[in-house]
Amino acid sequence: MDIKRVIRTLAASTAFASLLGYGLSSAQAETVNIAYQYGADPAKLAQASAAYEKATGWTINWRRFDTGADIVAALASGDIQIGDVGSSPFAAAVSRGVPIEAVVLNALTGGSEALVVRNGAHIDKPQDLIGKTIATPYVSTSHYSLLAALKHWGIKPSQVRIVNLGPTEIVAAWTRGDIDAAYTWDPALGKAKESGHVLVDSTEVGQWGAPTFDLWAVRKDFAQAHPEFVGKFVSVTLNAISHYRHDGKAWNAGSQEVAAISKLSGANASDVPQLLAGNVYPTASEQSSADLLGGGTAKAIAATANFLQEQKKIDHVLPDYSAAVTPRFVAAAASK
Repeated sequence: MDIKRVIRTLAASTAFASLLGYGLSSAQAETVNIAYQYGADPAKLAQASAAYEKATGWTINWRRFDTGADIVAALASGDIQIGDVGSSPFAAAVSRGVPIEAVVLNALTGGSEALVVRNGAHIDKPQDLIGKTIATPYVSTSHYSLLAALKHWGIKPSQVRIVNLGPTEIVAAWTRGDIDAAYTWDPALGKAKESGHVLVDSTEVGQWGAPTFDLWAVRKDFAQAHPEFVGKFVSVTLNAISHYRHDGKAWNAGSQEVAAISKLSGANASDVPQLLAGNVYPTASEQSSADLLGGGTAKAIAATANFLQEQKKIDHVLPDYSAAVTPRFVAAAASK
C-alpha cells in the first residue's frame, strides 16, 4: 500500500466535498469505527459495558484486528477513525506519514507479552535460540521487544529464523509444531504457555531500555472535527483504568469484570487476572505528567523509531515526534 498516496487522495476528496458544500449528515457524524486487538486491559470492560456509547451518545462500530500493523493500515485508509495500537507500529506509522496522534495510553506493557519457548526444543538459555524458528507479528510491540532482547543477548537476527505470524496464526503454528518459540500476546501467549516456558517478558526487556506500551491513536482530521467525542472517549478509558487501580484485586477468575474482559481479549478467564497485573495502567494525572504524554511518550516513540530504522524495518525517522502525541485530552480529564 502507498500510504502517502492514500493520504493525499483522502485529503483531496475531503477538500473537494467541502468546496461543493457537502458535509456529513448528523446521523453519519454520530457513527464512528473503532479498532481494537486481542489482549487483556481495563478498557475492554468499558467496551463490554457500552460505557463509550453511553458517555458519547454515538454509535460505535467496534472492529477487531489481529495486529497493530493492520489497524494502522485501516487508520491510513480512513476505514477506522480510532485504533488501539502498540508503540512500535505507531512509531512506524508516524514515521511513514500516517496522520494520527496518540491521545491516551492504554497500558505500559509488562507480562502480557512474552517470549515463550517450546518444552523439548532444548532452549534453556538465550544462546540456545540460535538456529531456532521464532514467530512474532512484524512491526508489533512483540517484534520490537524480540529484536531488543536479541540485541541485549548479543544474538544477530540473522542467527535465528523470525517468521511473521499474527496471534491466531501463532496458535495454529504452535499446535502443528512448526515453530520453536514465539514472542506474542494472548490468545497465542496462553496457548504457548501450555507446552512451553517464558524465557523473557516485556517487563524485563523494558528494564533493559526498550519499553513498550499500547495507546489509542486517532486520525488527526477526526480529532479536529470531533474534539468533544475524543475527550469523552479518553475520559471513559481513564475511568476504566481508575476502576482497575482501585478495585482490580477483586477482579478474579469468577468475577463479572474478568468474564467480560476474557470474552473480548481472547484470554482464558483464569489467565486474565495475572495478565492484567503484569502491566501498568497510568492514571490521568500520571499520563499528563512530563514522564508520559507531557513529553516522555514522544521521546520513547522517537527511540523506538530509531531502533526500527537501525533494524531496517523503516526507511527514515522524523526529527521530532512531539506532534504525534496530544496531551490535551488527558490534561482536561485530569483537571476534572
